[in-house]
Amino acid sequence: MQDKLTLMIPGPTPVPETVLKAMGRHPIGHRSGEFQAIVRRTAEQLKWLHQTTSDVLVITGSGTAAMEAGIINTLSRGDKVLCGDNGKFGERWVKVARAYGLDVDVIKAEWGQPLDPEAFRSALEADSAKAIKAVILTHSETSTGVINDLESIARHVKAHGTALTLADCVTSLGATNVPMDEWGLDVVASGAQKGYMLPPGLSFVAMSARAWEAYERSDLPKFYLDLGPYRKTAAKDSNPFTPAVNLYFGLEAALDMMQKEGLDAIFARHARHRAAAQAGMKAMGLPLFAAEGCGSPAITAVAPEGIDAEQLRKAVKEKFDILLAGGQDHLKGQVFRIGHLGYVCDRDVLTAVAAIESTLQSLGLHKGSMGTGVAAASAALG
Repeated sequence: MQDKLTLMIPGPTPVPETVLKAMGRHPIGHRSGEFQAIVRRTAEQLKWLHQTTSDVLVITGSGTAAMEAGIINTLSRGDKVLCGDNGKFGERWVKVARAYGLDVDVIKAEWGQPLDPEAFRSALEADSAKAIKAVILTHSETSTGVINDLESIARHVKAHGTALTLADCVTSLGATNVPMDEWGLDVVASGAQKGYMLPPGLSFVAMSARAWEAYERSDLPKFYLDLGPYRKTAAKDSNPFTPAVNLYFGLEAALDMMQKEGLDAIFARHARHRAAAQAGMKAMGLPLFAAEGCGSPAITAVAPEGIDAEQLRKAVKEKFDILLAGGQDHLKGQVFRIGHLGYVCDRDVLTAVAAIESTLQSLGLHKGSMGTGVAAASAALG
């Protein structure tokens, strides 16, 4: 059926009709008083979402732009950093850091396993010279469906006394608790097409007072992603460059919806959907890829034994017009991923589980009794 595609991927995520309608307005001048009022209001809403008193700066770009901005605005050429790498996005930050001439030590974990906070503690405590200037890591590793223990790692960084915590929260912000100030996070980066319930195009970066002190020392090249001008113009409810005006309309509508639902309710909804997706897959005999107890509230990665994950994804798309995410790099064909991030409700999760179960049966690959997956998911939803 035309125009019936359901996105169950980690981004872009479904967009509420309220947000789409808001974006359908005619553009207005980005230097006008009317637009400045929107910037002023969303600035306060973004602080609420990040649980911070710091400014949350808005960049027209993807989540990668926000994360790169965090790196290049707080560090200098030759600085020593620790990078956590347990998936595709951890790998990316290693590449970005090295591209800017940073001295990178990598703390790795196997794909599907969480980063070990003790490995960070050991490395930081051994740094008696205080040479480590930052710890860079991904909170919710989208490629593997693993949530890392950012709170514990940030605590070890704080105990170091010198290093900053730079966190990719692209698929965790708006899905699970990320209290920036309480955890002592120095840079938090996120993107519009995830928990914000927006189309792609905006990214967000919040910097602590310590991060801004580091900014004054930073000598890495930057222009469009120089956060100094963003901070200066944010104080005047503006932007240093032409922003995505209509996405701002949508941002205001989306943040209104989020505030109405409330942070605790948002986090509980994502946790419930994680539980339902995991229960449904297990009941059908489909193993989870992420280590037990470490599944992301944003996405569930599944590693079906003896089944071509790409064949299954293709069949679900053809039969039900539901788009699941595939495995990345060496996981292609071995893993599929169910996104349950942002504007997703119980019905969406049940429908996805049912579609997977029906497809397995049609392919002769269902290992149990038909309906077990849906029953387990339904029970998890309560």
